Amino acid sequence: MKMQTLNDLYLTELHDLYDAENQILKALPKMAESASSAELRSAFQEHLDQTRTHVARLEEIFTMHGEKIKGEKCAGIEGILKEGKELMDEDAQPMVRDAALIAAAQRVEHYEIAVYGCVRTYAQQLGFDRAANLLQTTLREEEQTDKKLTGIAESRVNVEATRTAGGTYRE
Repeated sequence: MKMQTLNDLYLTELHDLYDAENQILKALPKMAESASSAELRSAFQEHLDQTRTHVARLEEIFTMHGEKIKGEKCAGIEGILKEGKELMDEDAQPMVRDAALIAAAQRVEHYEIAVYGCVRTYAQQLGFDRAANLLQTTLREEEQTDKKLTGIAESRVNVEATRTAGGTYRE
């Protein structure tokens, strides 16, 4: 697709997001399975359900615009998820692995927050109020997930990871 207008960019980004969300749908069950913390596992499973809703919202937006429901390869998320998989494959203490999983998941959330923020703004500027509202709802949920992951890391996982053998560094 040529990007001659803001509308072209908007649609390109939506297709990119659709692929990203579908890649995330495939990765989240593996991340949940790799988590040793029940709280983290539950957060991943909850976000899996939420991600299904994000996909449905994008499909609704495509329908509103008369667009085919399909993704454009999202290399950004692909790379972030690949790094996350490499972390899961490491021989690590359970809480250290959980800390790594949180870091990987937050990279995904930050990517999504950036892109959803942009497409929401494009939708607003293009006068697509319904789409902008749907995108804002998803953006808010992504931000909440990021905060939830931070809370899990700071309240338990990172604390426990610090206590593992040799986990403390002092200057």
